[in-house]
Amino acid sequence: MIARICTKTELFLFCPLPSFVDLCYNTIQASPDFLFCLICSGVPETPVDKIRRNERMSAMMKILAAKPNRIFTLSYFCDLFGSAKSTMSEDIDILRDVVAHFGLGELETVTGAAGGVRYRTKVRRPEARKFIGDLCQQLSEEGRVLPGGFLYYSDILSTPEIVTRMGEIMATEYYAAAPDFVLTMETKGIPVAFATANALGVPLVIARRSSKVYEGSAVNINYVSGSSGHIETMSLSRRAVQEGQKCLIVDDFLKGGGTAKGMVDLMREFNVDVVGMTFVMSTAKPVKKRVMGEKSLMVMDIDQEHETVLVKPAFWLNGDA
Repeated sequence: MIARICTKTELFLFCPLPSFVDLCYNTIQASPDFLFCLICSGVPETPVDKIRRNERMSAMMKILAAKPNRIFTLSYFCDLFGSAKSTMSEDIDILRDVVAHFGLGELETVTGAAGGVRYRTKVRRPEARKFIGDLCQQLSEEGRVLPGGFLYYSDILSTPEIVTRMGEIMATEYYAAAPDFVLTMETKGIPVAFATANALGVPLVIARRSSKVYEGSAVNINYVSGSSGHIETMSLSRRAVQEGQKCLIVDDFLKGGGTAKGMVDLMREFNVDVVGMTFVMSTAKPVKKRVMGEKSLMVMDIDQEHETVLVKPAFWLNGDA
């Protein structure tokens, strides 16, 4: 086998991870031995111009879907595949039509100096309503009401497929608000908050019930729990967020709204703007919460006397957006 310099495209076919490709490509320039090992390991010898369009588009979609809401420049894909910008533009147009036709989200071209293309996991309102409706039927089944008037749905919050879809539905409603991070309260809300943050392409920040030594100095506030009426403590590291950022609050449950209001107050201490609040589940009563403008995916009404529960999709899901 004759040693030769591999292109970035050939390295990508060997391992479709951009960071790995860049590392290997830079290492190859300095180490012929590394190049020989890589070739012997099975890097394809197919010339760049032999890569078919469907192969190029499949790789492009994989990259975009793996990092939703991140902007990739056209030059990035041109360098990766060794193709002209006109060719990449045609590929993107085709992918955009396919994604829209099958309701797989949205492929958006961003103009300007920092422009490019990004993929958003947008969920159409009818599809979101059907998905949440199916969950409501499952949660309304007999035997889910626990002593004290609680609803058992930990199995829902620990199922990756379900949590990922809920996160995509939540993110769909707040793409336009462009939050800089997602904030949640430990612990049950973490999975869905993480899924939402991933769909938005932003970090997840977790408020705790007490400060931790390994997180450095923290801001601590007291708030009134909406369910028990007790005074609780909420803590967040001073390094977690920056002044002037925008925040989306995501949590698993909303009853009186005390914890949600506590998170709003905590963000006020950091001079952070709360652009929205969304929850997996809220209770039908009390009707008046301590916060306003929130969006829950489901609303539950428990009859403790007969140990029955009615869970239904939130009203806003009936829209056609």
